[in-house]
Amino acid sequence: MKTEIIKIVGSPADESNKHALDRAGELIRSGELVAFPTETVYGLGANGLDAIASKKIYEAKGRPSDNPLILHVANREMIDTIASDVSPLAEKIIASFCPGPITLILPKKATVPDGITGGLMTVGVRMPDNDFCRALIKSAGVPIAAPSANISGRPSPTNAEAVYRDMKGKIPLILDAGPCKFGVESTIVALDENETITILRPGAVTREMLLEICENVRLDPAMSGTQCENIRPMAPGMKYRHYAPKAPLTLIEPQALEIDAIMKILRHEIKKSEAAHKKIGIIVSDEIAAMAKDERLVPREYVVSYGKRGDLKNIAARLYDSLRFFDDTDASQLLAEATTRKGLGLAIMNRLMKASGGNVIC
Repeated sequence: MKTEIIKIVGSPADESNKHALDRAGELIRSGELVAFPTETVYGLGANGLDAIASKKIYEAKGRPSDNPLILHVANREMIDTIASDVSPLAEKIIASFCPGPITLILPKKATVPDGITGGLMTVGVRMPDNDFCRALIKSAGVPIAAPSANISGRPSPTNAEAVYRDMKGKIPLILDAGPCKFGVESTIVALDENETITILRPGAVTREMLLEICENVRLDPAMSGTQCENIRPMAPGMKYRHYAPKAPLTLIEPQALEIDAIMKILRHEIKKSEAAHKKIGIIVSDEIAAMAKDERLVPREYVVSYGKRGDLKNIAARLYDSLRFFDDTDASQLLAEATTRKGLGLAIMNRLMKASGGNVIC
């Protein structure tokens, strides 16, 4: 299969973009897969009401069949076509954060195939804050089931080039709208009858933001583990290793995230790995990168900076590109600098913990 990339810029209403979106919508309706941009990462989409079409997503990604998919909708009205109940708390979240990088776990209607939800009676619902994405959903006329557009377990794509690397020859079309805004997947939340929000996966809608509209916000215990074989995942990313580069990754997270503490561990680990004849790559902040280059801890081309310390928005946006960078090198081991776990840092650290398989040096 030939995979075509169509560049879309400007507004969905532009004539050339309308043609591209109509074509993509027709592919979705006919049971094919289309990769498309959102504000978080690029998605791999299929008709969310077509079990056979959605099965193609699992095949293209090599994704476990019990890992549920999220249904993307264009507006509030479309939620009612797939959710059997929307509680007052869910309505409050929708009003506060939608369109936006948040997914709600809601009771599903019978029209949603079991294959979409991993056999669960609930479905993840998301209204993306991306004009092209919502225009595509409207063009298709159906909710679009879409995980990230990458090989399962690999870092998610935040640009069309990364999608093409993983999906070339597997899908007919990629819509290219440039880099994604946030760079990490949506926050996923479940709600209960006690008016409690449980974060199943952290994202750009942070715990602190949710606390502004609900006093009871908790983190799901499964978030503390890197791979939980005995749980049935309610949401993507809960059970399996995710976001991993090809080379093994170790996360450096001293108790105090001070530059001196990080550099001390970095020097020790590089020396130890080089003694074992391993080629080391490091993924660190601008500040640590500058020091590592000055000290020539590793060759300059094996130092990747994900942004300035504390600039969590920039770090999140560049995280997956940083993880993918070393895939085309001979690096046999990677070391990455941790961030705070507050605010957006919780999502960044969740991805780094998953990418490292829980391999952390404190």
